Amino acid sequence: MSYLALVLSLPTRNSTLRMRVWRSLKEAGCAVLRDGVYLLPAGAAGGEGFAKLESEIRAVDGFAMTVELKLKDAKQHPQVERLFERNADYGALVKKIAAAKAALARIGARRSQTSVRRLQRAFERLAQIDFYPGQAKRQAAEAIEELESALEAARMGGEPHPSSKRLRPVDGNRYRRRVWATRKNPWVDRLASAWLIRRFIDREARFAWLEHPRERPKRAVGFDFDGAEFTHVDNRVTFEVLLASFGLDGDAALSAIGAAVHFLDVGGIPVADAKGLETVLKGAREKARSDDALAAEAMRILDHFYSAYTRKS
Repeated sequence: MSYLALVLSLPTRNSTLRMRVWRSLKEAGCAVLRDGVYLLPAGAAGGEGFAKLESEIRAVDGFAMTVELKLKDAKQHPQVERLFERNADYGALVKKIAAAKAALARIGARRSQTSVRRLQRAFERLAQIDFYPGQAKRQAAEAIEELESALEAARMGGEPHPSSKRLRPVDGNRYRRRVWATRKNPWVDRLASAWLIRRFIDREARFAWLEHPRERPKRAVGFDFDGAEFTHVDNRVTFEVLLASFGLDGDAALSAIGAAVHFLDVGGIPVADAKGLETVLKGAREKARSDDALAAEAMRILDHFYSAYTRKS
């Protein structure tokens, strides 16, 4: 493999040119071989800008020359490729994506859309100069996909804003044989909450999927919408609020599911099994013809997760 090497020496007093050259080299994705020697793989789009940089540098009595660099030994290729690593850049981007995902519930889908588009463009720019992509790029791409899914879910309506009310234990006997109402088109938090309700709180629960929260049937127990009896509180998602309210948070398997639900719903600390849970639920959503059918399939999926976590713990 061959490379283009831009060899340059800039006038010491021209800070404006120095900054412009540095920015151009960074945007092109150049690697630094040593001070004053910048590399690009032969054929990279950024190499077309070397001629312009040469002209600008020479115009102010600097030195610039583009040469072709060929490695003599194949063993040298990994050493040079490491100069182009983007792991730190992808890591910083993933942190911003996680922060944007966590902010969705707080600032709403409309305000978040601009932030999501900005992060999408940042990922695309980084991918363009990632000449030797690896695991870091795949992780960032997955994070972007998860953010887009979260934005889509928020746009589907009514993502609850975190409440600051105090969590108190409730009398489980008051929540038997009830109708439980939440927003239609349920996704991770609502699906997991419905499973928790049916399996651990109200085994005869019936569910109402609402177009708008104001359509909640009389005496129905609302969950996962603003003003609902059970919804986000501080940094807890609805599933975690139900765990705490009904004294179920001592169950290690339920807490493990709660951690995955939290990450998928609002971001935060990554959870190893979260992506797998989301992928399986996406498959169920593609096949389901109604919210009841999706909830029934999600219950079977979460039964398996619960059994696995119970055995592990």
